[in-house]
Amino acid sequence: MTKFFTTEISNPQFEADNIRHINIKSPSLHQRADITVFVPPNAPKDLPIVVLLHGVYASHWAWVYNGGVHKTTLRLIQSGDIEPMILAMPSDGLWADGSGYIEHSGKQFEHWIIHDVIDAITNIIDPATDVSPLFIAGLSMGGYGALRLAAKYPQRFRGCAGHSSVTHYQQLLPLMESGTPLPPVAEEEQSVFGFMLRNKDHLPPIRFDCGTDDFLLEANRALHRALLDNQIKHSYEEFPGDHNWDYWSKHIEKSLRFFDQIARGDTS
Repeated sequence: MTKFFTTEISNPQFEADNIRHINIKSPSLHQRADITVFVPPNAPKDLPIVVLLHGVYASHWAWVYNGGVHKTTLRLIQSGDIEPMILAMPSDGLWADGSGYIEHSGKQFEHWIIHDVIDAITNIIDPATDVSPLFIAGLSMGGYGALRLAAKYPQRFRGCAGHSSVTHYQQLLPLMESGTPLPPVAEEEQSVFGFMLRNKDHLPPIRFDCGTDDFLLEANRALHRALLDNQIKHSYEEFPGDHNWDYWSKHIEKSLRFFDQIARGDTS
């Protein structure tokens, strides 16, 4: 029995590649919503859960079917480079070209991730439990969601990571279809750095990276400088690449290794 009015999960008879699909009636969104889940084979209980957030124009399947993240994760597990972990990949709520994982338009997109997605995984996916360590990562708009939510709710996550991240709500505007305004959001809710500064003494370990040809490179550099100026511990890296799946599918491995180190107790 779960907290959701309706719950549908894919039939194992027809699943492949350790991928499952969940559809729930979300109390936060007041509608049905989807989560794609990678569950490693022969998994023990209390596995770490990594919430992976997608970017604009996309949905819950993007990390798997555009980025092959399930194959990367399984390879690292089978080689012994990381311990088994669950990947939970939700839709963003499917508002316009992207919700930003922030509350607006009468929808609790933020609570959908923080509460409903995690509740669904721990209630429905057998190796996940209430004591499973939680991590969050994302790309572009999903990087904004991951870094912002981990900074706003630092007690919720053991670590966070962003790839090619939007760092402020207003940076979403150029990504929207022409003529689509951003819904009003309070100024104090918009900045990743604002929450990191506000909660600087309680933040989980942070890493983020960006491609040197990415249009968000300067925004990521600015966040890096602001964190350095305020003595906020983090890891920031730049690599050759643009704002695309070639970059994200390659560098998500670094975040998975980062989370695994934390889960093992290595926070150096």
